[in-house]
Amino acid sequence: MNISRKSFFFGSAAATAAIGLKAMAQAPTGKIQGFDESIETKTDGPWQPFSDKKVRVGIAGYGVCMFGAAFSFQDHPNVEVVAATDLDPERCAKLAQIVHAKRTYPSAEEMIDKEGRNMDAVFIATDAASHADLVLRALDRGYHVCSAVPALLGERQLDRAPKLVEAVKKSGGLVYALFETTAFRPQAIAMRRIYEAGGFGQLAYTEGEYFHYSVGTGSIGSYKGWRIGLPPQYYPTHSNGFYTCVTHGHFTEVACIGTPADDIPIYGERKNPYGNPFRSEVAFFKTSDGGSARMTVAWGLPGYGGELGRCFGTKGCYRNDRFAGDGSIAGKLKLVRAGLPPGMTNNGHHGGSHPYLTDDFLRAILVPGHKVCVDVATALNTTVSGVYAHMSAMKGGETLKLPVFA
Repeated sequence: MNISRKSFFFGSAAATAAIGLKAMAQAPTGKIQGFDESIETKTDGPWQPFSDKKVRVGIAGYGVCMFGAAFSFQDHPNVEVVAATDLDPERCAKLAQIVHAKRTYPSAEEMIDKEGRNMDAVFIATDAASHADLVLRALDRGYHVCSAVPALLGERQLDRAPKLVEAVKKSGGLVYALFETTAFRPQAIAMRRIYEAGGFGQLAYTEGEYFHYSVGTGSIGSYKGWRIGLPPQYYPTHSNGFYTCVTHGHFTEVACIGTPADDIPIYGERKNPYGNPFRSEVAFFKTSDGGSARMTVAWGLPGYGGELGRCFGTKGCYRNDRFAGDGSIAGKLKLVRAGLPPGMTNNGHHGGSHPYLTDDFLRAILVPGHKVCVDVATALNTTVSGVYAHMSAMKGGETLKLPVFA
């Protein structure tokens, strides 16, 4: 089924439920989890310029989270923002003002189709249901493209996965990047460097957790209510990324347990667009390196919110922001982040990861041989495994084999 922003179909019963929750779906919230974190500021040195060229970028989406402006494209010395778009005219104007865009468009589709050679790259920061199709459109028009998470939304969009792989392969070297914030959280950077240096030995066990209470003041508005009743594992990247964005491996099997929410009116068969009864889902994975992982996504657990990960290997483990092992390898590695360009703020969004994702994307475009951290394979291995986890939960925890993307 082709799910677009202009034709997202709830079904009659789900639409009725959505009407009763219209305020929850549309109202902006004052404080949004992930945008209010304190961050560590220590770096391994000042930023080093890597090119004197500029990438002309179009930005699609402002929305409740003001996402299009939150990744500092407008502040990077190698960027010229040439266009901006949002379906809401007022938000479109605000986005254009903040990012200093020269032109505005009423939709992402129109921007992608009409900018032509005035634009080199597109940032897709629209509603989750539109990500995959807009990425495919941008690649087809010859643009580098980066996208907010997830790479695709749910079981009805699984057919987009092979299309994304094929589109990247046929693009003639265009860059695709998923802006999964976990990849450049301080913990993931440290674990990735330890892993790449062999500091964990054989990685036996990984944990990832994404706790985001989503009732009352914790709720986030969403275009046409796509967040209403969302299966937790349809948004798995903030937990799964603590394995996939550290190792660039993949999961091979999953069994998942969901916690029902019978007391909440938006959960259950025909009560939301997804027929989803679960507010929290815990997935148990087998990993490609012979280990295991527990990945939790929870909307229904009040009192705590956050994204955390831990790695345990035969030579050492990383937990509570510390490496402990039988050697001194961590002491020889720089486990802090690199510096940022002057003018780019490490703004605390999602652990300060936003500007690093932007810088990584631009390096992949401008620096020969640089590969983005979350390429199409890692993006799909991170996202699709969560979709299968929800499918497992709906089957009572049945173990399912997972597709692998490379």
